[in-house]
Amino acid sequence: MNFQQKLNKILKKNNSLLCIGLDPDLEKFPKHILKSADPIFIFNKSIIDETFNLVYAYKPNIAFYEAYGLKGLKSLEKTIQYLKKKYPDIPIILDAKRADIGNTAKMYAKAIFEYWGVDATTVYPYLGLDSVVPFLEYKNQCTILLIRTSNPDAKTFQDLKINGEPFYMQLANEIKKWKFENIGVFVGATYPDELVKVRKLFPDSPILTAGLGVQGAQTKKAVQAGVDKKGQNLICNNSREIIYAGSNKDFVLKSRLKAIEIRDIIESYRS
Repeated sequence: MNFQQKLNKILKKNNSLLCIGLDPDLEKFPKHILKSADPIFIFNKSIIDETFNLVYAYKPNIAFYEAYGLKGLKSLEKTIQYLKKKYPDIPIILDAKRADIGNTAKMYAKAIFEYWGVDATTVYPYLGLDSVVPFLEYKNQCTILLIRTSNPDAKTFQDLKINGEPFYMQLANEIKKWKFENIGVFVGATYPDELVKVRKLFPDSPILTAGLGVQGAQTKKAVQAGVDKKGQNLICNNSREIIYAGSNKDFVLKSRLKAIEIRDIIESYRS
């Protein structure tokens, strides 16, 4: 089963476009979790077990695991293996934001899709097609190319005009020429007008978006701009607002309630 098929299947089951980012920060963990032998895995497992029936996908960002060295990466491995064993129908996106020349990209792709064994990852396309092909050669996995990011200073370079057109749109138009069915794209929810333009270029592709919570995106505009003609294929990531909704022993319940709240808001704008 490829990534798109997994998305379609889990959508029918959970009726949700919500993606939860599993981005552990020990400084924000409840104190009782810190006492466990593997607090990152226990924290992730707790969130997953309370939200598995609310999500479209899970998205661990590898930076939050690398920051804790080998122990952090081991926790990531346990998290991915737990998801694959307990909830195999839920897509896993490893947010790694890789970019390098072809030979190095080949090793990045091998690590992400063979060692970590996830369903999708994020890649910067700025080095050109030959740097992305090693990822795209994994036909059942999705390579999500970052076109317009959600941070405030994205405009510094991504909005630069070249012959009257912003760079991010020139990038999107070039990617459109790459004839691979397993390309996804990323456009921040903080830029709904840009989402409209990119969705027109990629009418049937998965679009990953972020910024629906802490970053302040306007959910209605972003969802309506980003969904496809069937009201799907928009992967709406939220990390901090959900996983850190609570800071005490009831943190899991508060995370679930926040996930339900955000899912329902997204759902109300889908059609």
